[in-house]
Amino acid sequence: MKRDRVIRMLAGVAVLAAAVSGCSDWRGLNSIPLPGVQGAGPGAFTITAQMPDVDNIEPNSRVRVGDVNVGTVKRIERQDWHALVTMELNADVELPANATAKLGQTSLLGSEHIELAAPTDVSPEGRLHDGSVIPLSSSGAYPTTERALAAVALLLNGGGIGNIQDITEALSTAFTGRENDLRSLIEQLDKAVGYLDDQKDDIIAATQGVNDLIGQFAEQKPVVDKALRTIPDALAVLRDQRDNLSEALVQLGKFSALAADSVDQTKEALVQELKDLGPVLESLANAGPALTRALSFLPTFPFPKETLTNWMRGDYANLTLIVDLTLSRLDSSFFTGTRWECDLTWLELQWGRTIGQFPSPCMASAPPNGAGNPLIAPYRLDQGP
Repeated sequence: MKRDRVIRMLAGVAVLAAAVSGCSDWRGLNSIPLPGVQGAGPGAFTITAQMPDVDNIEPNSRVRVGDVNVGTVKRIERQDWHALVTMELNADVELPANATAKLGQTSLLGSEHIELAAPTDVSPEGRLHDGSVIPLSSSGAYPTTERALAAVALLLNGGGIGNIQDITEALSTAFTGRENDLRSLIEQLDKAVGYLDDQKDDIIAATQGVNDLIGQFAEQKPVVDKALRTIPDALAVLRDQRDNLSEALVQLGKFSALAADSVDQTKEALVQELKDLGPVLESLANAGPALTRALSFLPTFPFPKETLTNWMRGDYANLTLIVDLTLSRLDSSFFTGTRWECDLTWLELQWGRTIGQFPSPCMASAPPNGAGNPLIAPYRLDQGP
């Protein structure tokens, strides 16, 4: 009976060894899933975490959330210069998608595990699900016993503790007889710290302002990059045009000197002209109301609009019109002040017609034909009847 039992056990071990040897994931006994571990029940899901170091973590190591086992490490791989840890978690694990993963230790000499937790420096987002990846920036490790002992050893062995006495003696020598100065220094430091504490809101506001300014520079990075690429070319153009720019500045200086000299020479005349222009503008301003009222005459020419209703009532109006078309009247009405002034008047006088004002104003100067008085001027055959 015992012999058959031994044979069956050897056969089972042989079959298990053959099955394991044919599996590509065989990396020792830890690569075999253990019964009763967390993360193997119904609804379990798999996540991965990029970690800088895994120390003594092995497959089948525990995964914990708040000191509670919630999963198991399934596989550890190398990815670039860090480790990629694959974990299987229970279905009831609820963690945000930006959860953190740290390497922890249960006690001073206890086993190591992976500690999952919600983030503390940012707000939780989303939820962990099958296939989620915790990035390297959200991973880390708690101080291990080895690191703590190494730090203590470094401090005790040449870490400066042996020099505490020398430092104390040097400080005592330095401050001997200067107690008042030290007390004053401490008081001044206390006041300075108090001033800084009073100004902390301003300091924070200034820091935020600098942060906003840096953010604006960051948003304008394409513009700044383009400017940095363009400025050297612009400086090269200025360098090549330096002689022309210098000559232009010299000529501008000469022009400024000439302009200043011209202004100095003509300023009295300009001031006098402005003074003479003042009465003209004042007269124009005084005549403004009359000019405005004169505009009302244009729509009803030749009748003033103000008196139009005095003679025209209803649909009809009687009008008596006397039209004077004599040459002298036409001359005085339309050609006074023009190059043809007095031409029609002299023509009328030559014809012997003296209708209108006599003697005529045009007789003050010699007529076009050289005669002074049309009454005694010689008659010419081409002058008309």
